[in-house]
Amino acid sequence: MNRMIELDGEHLTLETFAKIVLHRAPVTLSDEAIQCMRLSREMVDRLIGENRTVYGITTGFGKLCDTVIAPEQSELLQLNLIRSHACGVGEPLSEEAVRGMMLLRANALAKGYSGVRPNVVKCLIEWLNLGLHPVVPAQGSLGASGDLTPLAHMILPLLGYGEVWVNGKREPAEAVWRTQGRSPLRLAAKEGLALINGTQMMTSLLALGLLRAKQLILAADIVGAMTVEALRGIPHAFHPLLHEVRGQIGQITTATNLRALLTDSAQVTQPDEIRVQDAYSLRCMPQVHGASKDAYHYVEGVVSRELNAATDNPLLFPKTGEAVSGGNFHGQPLALAADFLAIAMAELANISERRTERMVNPQLSGLPAFLTNQSGLHSGYMILQYVAASLVSENKGLCHPASVDSIPSSANQEDHVSMGATAARKLHQILDNVTRVLAVEYVCAGQALEFAKHRLGKGTWAAYRLLRQHIPPLVEDREGHRDIETAARLIQDGRLAEEVGKTVTILL
Repeated sequence: MNRMIELDGEHLTLETFAKIVLHRAPVTLSDEAIQCMRLSREMVDRLIGENRTVYGITTGFGKLCDTVIAPEQSELLQLNLIRSHACGVGEPLSEEAVRGMMLLRANALAKGYSGVRPNVVKCLIEWLNLGLHPVVPAQGSLGASGDLTPLAHMILPLLGYGEVWVNGKREPAEAVWRTQGRSPLRLAAKEGLALINGTQMMTSLLALGLLRAKQLILAADIVGAMTVEALRGIPHAFHPLLHEVRGQIGQITTATNLRALLTDSAQVTQPDEIRVQDAYSLRCMPQVHGASKDAYHYVEGVVSRELNAATDNPLLFPKTGEAVSGGNFHGQPLALAADFLAIAMAELANISERRTERMVNPQLSGLPAFLTNQSGLHSGYMILQYVAASLVSENKGLCHPASVDSIPSSANQEDHVSMGATAARKLHQILDNVTRVLAVEYVCAGQALEFAKHRLGKGTWAAYRLLRQHIPPLVEDREGHRDIETAARLIQDGRLAEEVGKTVTILL
């Protein structure tokens, strides 16, 4: 049974994020968070009582920040804000992405700098725990005044509007409230703005992207080591002295992994036994995979900080009595990180496809053409390389950085935006492609090792054995997409890394 996890706005980790979002661990607010939220709410009420002009509390929003709103209109102002901003388009985000948004918004508000009543956050958490997920269109965020549009769609059902996923079906929010026998939330001053002014869509998608990327980075080393054996490669290029004198951490880690995976292998060769040096796609795996590891860890740092960030505007500081208006909602740190991770992951696919080509091409491999004994009558795995090449080329277009774009909005008040939501969304398209490019290499490496005449390494033997538990050797032509999708699942759900990890230690 999943243990209850307390949110306090300070200690959410990527691991805890995964437990809640992917594995449905239940959530509650800590006592400390509730007290902090009460203090900031008291400050909001005090500012209203003093007739102070404070952005988002006693004024309109965006370009309308100079329009003063009467206290008796505060509730209507908040409702109007949510309804008017819920104008997203496109396919709905996945339930996991929406769960991440709900969790992250609750955690940000739990910090106690937003002036939101605890019962509002408790309602958001309750829906998260019940598995009631708002229908949130994927498109419409500029990633600068926060993810305004998607977050508005996330909050709309709590107010009795919009739609909710209930057991896989779209239901009107008002029907969900009737089923519960309760009335929807009514927002007080500042609460609508606090609920939608933040980076939670892009952070959720980027955090989910990191969890996926981790499995791909580990798989790239494992599958790459199998290819080294299939091509009778030269692991002398992974010598520790070579990598230590450069000092790049990811490179050193990758070389360590490759040596561990190839431990006890008799299938690999020494320099000048067959050839003096391998091609770059084999020889330079530590340098290429390692750079992607370093990028991953940079992005992990950005996301880990953002998981516990206060990102709305204005922020309230009860200890000093200050309400500070600024731009913590701006998604630039995440936009750059998402673009960086996308490029880093695409490079894993680039080099993987080159290794696949070397296996299926008899002029480069020394193996039967396209890894079949009856080439001509059978095409073998010829077209799997085509698929990998297609996906790699598609990634090149997707990798154009979204973060280099900006477009003004809100009558030029918001004149620089991050496009972080776009960067995070297309990251997942790239990860889908990378998964299948690595799956193609995994399938081809397994087939190439059918022709091996010597003992495999400890780690590569475990990877080969797992593959053969799910995909038989290719004896005659069959539908290749089934092999690709099966291998992709072994990679993405972590079974490949887990199985190999029982035999040798693989580092990230």
